[in-house]
Parts: sequence; structure tokens; C-alpha cells
Amino acid sequence: MILIFGKTGQVAQELARACAGMEAQFLGRDLADLTDPAACAAQITARKPAMVINAAAYTAVDKAETDAHTAQVVNGDAPAAMAKACAALGIPFVHISTDYVFDGSGTAPFKPDDATGPLGVYGATKRAGEEAILASGAHAAILRTSWVFSAHGGNFVKTMLRLSETRDTLTVVGDQIGGPTSAASIAAACLKIAQDLQAGGSTRGVYHFSGAPDVSWAEFAREIFAQTNRTVAVTDIPTSAYPTPAKRPANSRMDCDDLAADFGVQRPDWRADLANVLIELGVK
Repeated sequence: MILIFGKTGQVAQELARACAGMEAQFLGRDLADLTDPAACAAQITARKPAMVINAAAYTAVDKAETDAHTAQVVNGDAPAAMAKACAALGIPFVHISTDYVFDGSGTAPFKPDDATGPLGVYGATKRAGEEAILASGAHAAILRTSWVFSAHGGNFVKTMLRLSETRDTLTVVGDQIGGPTSAASIAAACLKIAQDLQAGGSTRGVYHFSGAPDVSWAEFAREIFAQTNRTVAVTDIPTSAYPTPAKRPANSRMDCDDLAADFGVQRPDWRADLANVLIELGVK
């Protein structure tokens, strides 16, 4: 049985699809509130699953700047407790992390073992979770990803579509570069990693996974409008023209070679994944 923390998030919903026909249990806040790490660990101990995937997190990047305690408990302490419970049972643990653990400097893709340097509370708490998992002794894989989109919840694709309903010109940040990644592709990668670890694979550690090719947010927006045949003029603006409480990394490029080498998981073409999401939303 696969135990998955998360139920309503983008990746959790795609995991529910990917696990169709499998024995899987999804824990929402009603059964596993991540503000209570001990309760999360107790769920693992009681259910004794074959593997655990944590697809739940505190993802309100800007709110985290003034809610650091909650973000730390959810992103740092809860995954630590989960990892320790998995280590005690000798079962694999897959955890989703983020490009925000880096400072976004330079233009080269970040490798998994590059030095981290979070710019804000969200990134710092996600890094704290990574460190605790790595120190837990669990047979764990941490999957850092970026720019998540799907037909569910709130994300950049749905925001652009909503704005295009009433506007024919938009200004979008053009100096942040990264790999848009569909929740469906992340879910498939998590399952593949968990199953390989459960089957006896000895590989563990930190991995990167993002869609290809790397683009700016403005270029991402143009592709959304091109695929939906919407006439919207997108003008690039610098990050400085769109201030937010939490700083965003300018460079979110990630080197995903280790994931391909160890698990055979290749970077997906986000443009193809985008097409599937737009079809699901009924706009393509």
C-alpha cells in the first residue's frame, strides 16, 4: 500500500489519478494535519505502508514571510517526523521540495549538490525539511521541482487564462528563468522513484525534476496564449517592476541528469503537458 500525504493539492490530485487501480491511501488535513508532526508520524506507524510520498506542504510563499513558525512546522518538522517513522519501518520515503532552496544566482542549471541559499522563509523551511530527511536515516529521495501547473487549484496557467478573459495586453516578468513542470509529470516521477526504492534500489538523496525547455514567465505566458489562440500581447518586465513580499530566484534552471541516470526519468516537454492541461480545462 502507498501512503500519500496530501489530498487537494495539485500533485496529490494527479497522484490520485496515477494510482488508479493501486492500493493507495491519501491523507488530507482531517487525518494528517502537518501542523502536528507527531500525528503524521503516527499515521505511518499505524498503517505500515510499503512506501510513503509526501505531496503536502506550506506553499504560500509570500504569506510565509509573516508566518514563519507555521511554515517551519509544516515544511520542516512534519517531513522530519515522517522520515523518522519511515526509517523505523525500513520503508522508502519520497518528498517533494523546491527550486526556492537556491539563491537564483548565475545562469547555469543548479545541480542537486550545489550550495543552497534560500532568499526567503519558504525556501529556508523547505531546506530545513530536506536536511532533516537526509539526517533521518530513511531510505529517502527528495525531488526538487519548479513552476508547478495543472488543471487544479491556483497556478500561473489558470491565472493567465483568467486575465486574458478581460485583457488583451499583459506585463509579465521576463528575467526569471526556469522549467515549468506539470503536476502530472511530478506525480509520475514520484511514483517511479518510490516503486524503484521499494523494489530494492539503493539510490537515494536529492534529485532535480523540471520541464524543458527553460523559459521566462513571459515566454511561458506567450505559449499559453499561442496554444489557446488568444490574442494577448505580452510585454516583458523586470522583477523589480513587480515587487512581492518574498524574493523569487532569478535563475531556477535545474540540472536533472542524476534523475535520468538513476531512475530513467527524463525531463518532460512542458509544452506537451500544457496542451493536455488546456484540453482538460476546455480551452484548447
